[in-house]
Amino acid sequence: MMLELNDVRKTFNPGTVNEKHALNGVDLHLNAGDFVTIIGGNGAGKSTTLNAVAGVWPIDSGDIIIDGMNVNRLCEHKRAKYLGRVFQDPMNGTAATMEIQENLAIAARRGDRRTLSWGITKKEKEQYKELLKILDLGLEERMSAKVGLLSGGQRQALTLLMASIKKPKILLLDEHTAALDPKTAAKVLEITQKLINENELTAMMVTHNMKDAITYGNRLIMMHEGRIIFEACGEEKKKLTIDDLMKKFSQTSGQEFSNDRTLLS
Repeated sequence: MMLELNDVRKTFNPGTVNEKHALNGVDLHLNAGDFVTIIGGNGAGKSTTLNAVAGVWPIDSGDIIIDGMNVNRLCEHKRAKYLGRVFQDPMNGTAATMEIQENLAIAARRGDRRTLSWGITKKEKEQYKELLKILDLGLEERMSAKVGLLSGGQRQALTLLMASIKKPKILLLDEHTAALDPKTAAKVLEITQKLINENELTAMMVTHNMKDAITYGNRLIMMHEGRIIFEACGEEKKKLTIDDLMKKFSQTSGQEFSNDRTLLS
């Protein structure tokens, strides 16, 4: 088992008028190689679940176990060596004023012992060039270009490469295509699938796009009010339609699925 969430609970601002039960006993187990898509309305607990795994803040109760290790007591930066993460904003995850190859070097050396030497070796440059070819965006010919000059899609693709370069135990994707136009988003999702497959990664992807949630990954979970209310995998997932998901939401939550962003996408 690569990831176990056992009865995970988190309440923000307890005892105040702003009290919010964000996670209400989340149970989720991922085998190595699972690619899980997560859908649900605003405030359902999707991103909160990813933040709990990443250790952004301590959970109130329950256990989070990564590859057999209970990480409850590990703070965010100590968990980082087990995780790769890509955020919604393409500006996060890269250093805009540094070159493409320098960004890759930072990602590749993460967790290694620091030395006074910073220079990128010829061997490293060759490795980065081959990695960039995977993206099929021509960036292998622009390795000395500043990342700030790249488009949002190019930056997000580079961030994906950086997040997967050390083959993390879990790759966390938090609406990582939401800020991109549809054509660019489709390209980034194609790259996402390719990197996950080639590196045999275990991944969790939060999305508002039901079609993408059905198309990508081998498992799909739906969240509502901090709980997982529906799950599909394998053949059942492949046969799902958007109408099926809408009906499942209404049946299990007793509410209409009225999130505009989800419906429009």
